[in-house]
Amino acid sequence: MPGKARARKVVAIGGGKGGIGKSLVSANLGIALANRGSSVVMLDADLGGANLHTCLGVGQPSVSLSDFINNRVARLEDTIVSGGVERLGLIAGAHDGLDAANPKHAQKARLLRHLRALDVDYVILDLGAGTAFNVLDFFLAADIGLVVLLPEPTSIENAYRFIKTAFFRRMQGLADASVAEALSQVLGGRDPSARTPWDLIARLRPHNAEGANQLELLLGGFHPWLVVNQARTRPDYDIGPTVASAWKKFFGLELGYLGAVSHDDAVWKAVRARQAVLTAAPSSAASLGLMRLAENLLALNK
Repeated sequence: MPGKARARKVVAIGGGKGGIGKSLVSANLGIALANRGSSVVMLDADLGGANLHTCLGVGQPSVSLSDFINNRVARLEDTIVSGGVERLGLIAGAHDGLDAANPKHAQKARLLRHLRALDVDYVILDLGAGTAFNVLDFFLAADIGLVVLLPEPTSIENAYRFIKTAFFRRMQGLADASVAEALSQVLGGRDPSARTPWDLIARLRPHNAEGANQLELLLGGFHPWLVVNQARTRPDYDIGPTVASAWKKFFGLELGYLGAVSHDDAVWKAVRARQAVLTAAPSSAASLGLMRLAENLLALNK
């Protein structure tokens, strides 16, 4: 059973569709944190297409998340293998069937409980693509949620959709039915009398103080952070703050901006060599951006 110690921070890394670099960011962020002295365990939570081990530059582990989900091992710690650098551990993703790729609610709750009990500084969850409930539930269970996007219109739209869907999922789990429906109408643009959720809170408070307080807590606890990948130009680097500002303007909700990773040939060269770019080309522009992400993440805990 899990001990009394617990992970200090759980970080989930998600986004819209596949191919935006979530695993790249996850793997190298884990390496950067470990290189700075933090103890880190990475979980490949892309339950339908696990490949984080390849991004880290390690072989396919003989033990994986499947063994824990299917009760072949009792302790999650027994599935941790080396992530290739000191202080970095890896829990490889499920790779032996659809059952492990689609855990039941009780299995998911058990996994999250054991993740929380790991005695490390950071647990990093590399999530699958899209907005399936399993993806959203892992994202919402984390202390810090990072949303990766490319500086392209379709990717920005997918990031908006991911964040909005994650918020709806959080709302469904925490708000009562009447408050959830009222908020859904606001976010869907179907309530002309309330432009943002904060307008709804002001409208609710005189006759439903409990609902207003509930909604205020719900909004205050939702604060994803954006990471821009493959930035080439100055406007690309400004996409993060621009998206965060637009989200604040239209939905009244806060988004943070953690930083950007440069478009860099060193990345695809490292991927082809089955190495992490921080290992293969530590002085490259992409590596420097990834190291800044780690520094900014560490600063969030100060």
